Amino acid sequence: MSNFRQWAKTAPCGWNSWDCFGAGVTEDELIANADYMEKNLKQYGWEYIVCDIQWYEPKARSNDYNNFTELCMDEYGRLIPAENRFPSSSGGKGFKPIADYVHSLGLKFGIHIMRGIPRQAVHQNCPIYNSDKTCREVAHHFSVCSWNTDMYGMYNCEGAQEYYNSIINMYADWGVDFIKCDDICVTEFRKWDNPYSADYEIEMLRKAIDGCGREIVLSLSPGPALREKADHLCKNANMWRMTGDFWDLWEHLYPMFDKCHEWQGVTKQGNYPDCDMLPIGRISKLCSYHGAQNRMSNFTKAEHYTLMSLWGIFGSPLMIGGNMPENDDFTLSLLQNEEYMLMHKTAQNAKEIERNEIDGKGYIIWTAESEKHKYTALFNTDDKPITVNYSVQNAYDIWQKNTVCTDTLTIEAHGARLLKTEK
Repeated sequence: MSNFRQWAKTAPCGWNSWDCFGAGVTEDELIANADYMEKNLKQYGWEYIVCDIQWYEPKARSNDYNNFTELCMDEYGRLIPAENRFPSSSGGKGFKPIADYVHSLGLKFGIHIMRGIPRQAVHQNCPIYNSDKTCREVAHHFSVCSWNTDMYGMYNCEGAQEYYNSIINMYADWGVDFIKCDDICVTEFRKWDNPYSADYEIEMLRKAIDGCGREIVLSLSPGPALREKADHLCKNANMWRMTGDFWDLWEHLYPMFDKCHEWQGVTKQGNYPDCDMLPIGRISKLCSYHGAQNRMSNFTKAEHYTLMSLWGIFGSPLMIGGNMPENDDFTLSLLQNEEYMLMHKTAQNAKEIERNEIDGKGYIIWTAESEKHKYTALFNTDDKPITVNYSVQNAYDIWQKNTVCTDTLTIEAHGARLLKTEK
């Protein structure tokens, strides 16, 4: 078996189309974001361009799903890009032309998939490539997603592994470097004592990727993943969601302190508990979802610092959610901060060292360290500025880009200070 953990030696950093385009992203929008990343962010360590859900659906739009709609599929029940949205895929080329272009920029390409096998393939009883079984024979009709009607899960049976092999080999031929598989992280809402279990489908994915001949990072979604399944997740995936869909609201950001505390100590090279995407910049272009349509992030400037500081010091993967060509100067400054990206790449042993709150208002302190530096993030969870007694000498403030020598630190409402000191 290949050492898949070495394929993500640091937590992946990139862009995903969901927060800005929902299910309706197009080829032109993928290319525009790839061009922007190559020009503005690649040198700082950003590298993945990920096409999210419903790329195989001609009628897909916004964040909504068209129940039981027609999907684009080959004769073996494998979903393929919708040509009206991704014209370069015509003639059976799949995502290879887009992946080739992304690679030509020195970047990597990823796609979203759903667990299981398309209902459409089951109803048509398509043959499974390189198997004498059919799609109908492997489908688990009770194992269905609660929020998307495209797929059935699969039994742990002959033919199921061959189906996963067939799609992963096709993606490898396209040049896919990253797969985000959805409806597969077993969560508190889908207990492991259900009549079906997603654990063997995770293992099938792992086996298929290991045998495809291409280094593909595996991300599991949605979440929240069960902490007691950390060992299984570490053995099979590079990253997995600790939360449900995360959006630009303090009510979503504040609970992430609990999630990070719950998962601290699990992160290691190749295994990264995932705080979910960064809903910053221009988001929800095609719909009203947790806020106004086509908006800049609802987060205040201070909350942006909290978001980035927590994700960064914890060591979460970083996936930009906004349409990057529409970034404002402040958003771009966050993504081009060299000291921040160095911390994210090198810091280890992240942990919460202090939490002093009354009724959810107060301060929280996290630390991490690299070979040469100690990093400290101080967070204000109150809705007004506070001053924390914390003595630092010759500390570098990563966001303010200045040196700090003080016995007290003032932090804005819902804000953060992120400091680097020599060890």
